Amino acid sequence: MLETLALLGRTMGFSFAAGINLYATVAILGLATRFGWVDLPAQFRVFDNDIVIAVAIVLYIIEFVADKIPWVDSVWDAVHTVVRPIGGAVLAVATLGEADPTVKGLIALLGGTLAAGTHLTKAGTRAAANTSPEPFSNWILSLGEDVFVIGLSALALKYPIAAALVVILGVVVILSFAAWIVRAIRRRWGTPPTVAAT
Repeated sequence: MLETLALLGRTMGFSFAAGINLYATVAILGLATRFGWVDLPAQFRVFDNDIVIAVAIVLYIIEFVADKIPWVDSVWDAVHTVVRPIGGAVLAVATLGEADPTVKGLIALLGGTLAAGTHLTKAGTRAAANTSPEPFSNWILSLGEDVFVIGLSALALKYPIAAALVVILGVVVILSFAAWIVRAIRRRWGTPPTVAAT
């Protein structure tokens, strides 16, 4: 039972983090598997590949820079509207290992949904922040996201059940702020909420 909960916690944690920064998440998984930071199940060896680790690190560096530049970050997020949810689903299935096809399908849906939720929240928050003339809010948000992704990934590796609780809390926060983010984006693009609702 504890092993199942730990597996679910890791799946949720990595998928949630992937929606914010897929490449940092994959890099952490690859490095953790390569250097044995924690004792992981055999299926995590899929991340222990020189090419996977190198590509993830290079793309993370590119994202680290792009994410700090107003409007460039929004273009980057737009490109990743498909990439991050698919990445979250793939991560979820990869961390699951051998399982019934139905279970794999459900886990893929869970991973993709969590990644889509965090991605849309990130993209929406950034679009709202880009309306500010100063770049500092963008830098603060970006660095905060990086710290959160690294922290959640580390937590998922070491304490997966705690990571699951963080994800559940994160989903509650996302749902609570969703309406605010939508209103902020509509204000930015000049669409009154009453008109958009009709």
